[in-house]
Amino acid sequence: MSLFERWLSLWVALCILAGLALGSLMPGLFGTLAALEVASVNLVVAVLIWAMVWPMMIAIDFRSIKDVRRRPRGLIITLVVNWLIKPFTMAALGVLFFNHLFAGWIDPAKAPEYIAGLILLGAAPCTAMVFVWSQLTRGDPNYTLVQVSVNDLIMVVAFAPIVAFLLGVTDINVPWETLILSVALYIVIPLIAGAVTRRVLLAGGQSVEGFTARIKPASVLGLLLTVVLLFGFQGPVILAQPLLIALIAVPIILQSYGIFALAYAWAFAWKLPHRIAAPCALIGTSNFFELAVAVAIGLFGLNSGAALATVVGVLVEVPVMLTLVAFANRTRNRFPT
Repeated sequence: MSLFERWLSLWVALCILAGLALGSLMPGLFGTLAALEVASVNLVVAVLIWAMVWPMMIAIDFRSIKDVRRRPRGLIITLVVNWLIKPFTMAALGVLFFNHLFAGWIDPAKAPEYIAGLILLGAAPCTAMVFVWSQLTRGDPNYTLVQVSVNDLIMVVAFAPIVAFLLGVTDINVPWETLILSVALYIVIPLIAGAVTRRVLLAGGQSVEGFTARIKPASVLGLLLTVVLLFGFQGPVILAQPLLIALIAVPIILQSYGIFALAYAWAFAWKLPHRIAAPCALIGTSNFFELAVAVAIGLFGLNSGAALATVVGVLVEVPVMLTLVAFANRTRNRFPT
């Protein structure tokens, strides 16, 4: 992990402050940018999110999926946690905190939007940063690649139905057209573009890792500029309610530690080697927040509580994941070699 990536939380925090300041100083500019929408998708944010998503998809090699047959248990843990547990526990925590525990501290009309943002985070397992967490715990890179590839394949068909079901449970009307469009824009098309790019690179004898390393600064810049824009759009709400960010962070942090504990304990009970156990627990914990932000914007708008909740997920993800990486490394000797 480079020095810049290690301090990503600091850069995100600075971008949040920059967004708040710029949103207050130049409300007209941010109003103009917010109005650049087609089918509820903001064009400026769409370009920035594409800058984040495309490099991630290039690293995926779907041919490696066949190798999982030799050691299926790590993949089973990841898939069960990601698709049968995590979205539903996140929805339950959202309802618990925003409909009950925090009900006296928030606008009741905004509670369904905060819950929706949490649901979108919970239903979008991570794609790119997983490789960073796997490397930091000395995980098996090939197995990690298989897990990410299978997750992305499932996400194409499962993300929209799970989100629609959970949003329906929480009494939110779901515009299917916008949801499906968002999935197509931020999963299906980037997957195809990444696969094509990968094939062209390999056919030309170029290194995929070298190419993604060269374009990685554009991906990080896309993330930081997206944070600036979103917090610029959300500035008046945040400055008026500074406690709100902390309230939204509470269920996200609890979900992260709880999901990791479940997956890690399961891997320990199944006696998986640490190089598989650590990444499979971290994959279930991390979120594909770029997708969550994009869908939140498409479904509820740039100024919605759902978009704000997904952006808070960006803020807490890196520091939380780094603490889990440290814990996984300290407990390495408790697992089979």
